[in-house]
Amino acid sequence: VDLLQTISMASPTVLLGSSTVPAAFTREVVEAMSASTERPLIFSLSNPTSRMEAMPYDVLAWSKGKALVTTGSPVAPVEYEGTFHKIGQANNALVFPGIGLGVIVAGARHVTQRMLDAAAKAVAQQADPAHPGSALLPDIDNLAAISPLVAEAVYHAAVEDGVAAKTRDDVGQAILDIRWLPEYGQNEAYGVFGSE
Repeated sequence: VDLLQTISMASPTVLLGSSTVPAAFTREVVEAMSASTERPLIFSLSNPTSRMEAMPYDVLAWSKGKALVTTGSPVAPVEYEGTFHKIGQANNALVFPGIGLGVIVAGARHVTQRMLDAAAKAVAQQADPAHPGSALLPDIDNLAAISPLVAEAVYHAAVEDGVAAKTRDDVGQAILDIRWLPEYGQNEAYGVFGSE
């Protein structure tokens, strides 16, 4: 049974690619996905770009603009029938800094499934898939704004699961107080760090 036959039999709504087989998602595969659901999620996650299962423009064209496309590598926006589509990059950096920060703020003894789910939901809430052409995932360039949101969601999940050693009245401020910012500082003995 090949991929096309599997899609025809199962009628999935999501297609995840991590095979590193270029062009594994053919026109027929994408059309079959589009026939089984109104807005198929098609994730061509293999790296580098030359190993992606399908190129974003092809997926959009073959699905007649219906597919919500995400890739594993950064790609430029794609124009399809007059709409510019931002293509989200499925990058673990969207969740890991926030998960770590949330665990630290909570003093969590371990990471629970609810904490991971909360992190994923916090990231997903930053996107607007109903808006034509918007990316399914937020831009990695917004990581500094996304991480505190993820951290707060993780903190609350840790409290709900009873694994938080610390409870705080102002979680948002606690997150801002302990997060690391990559800034150069002044040192009396050496001057400004990073300068010669």
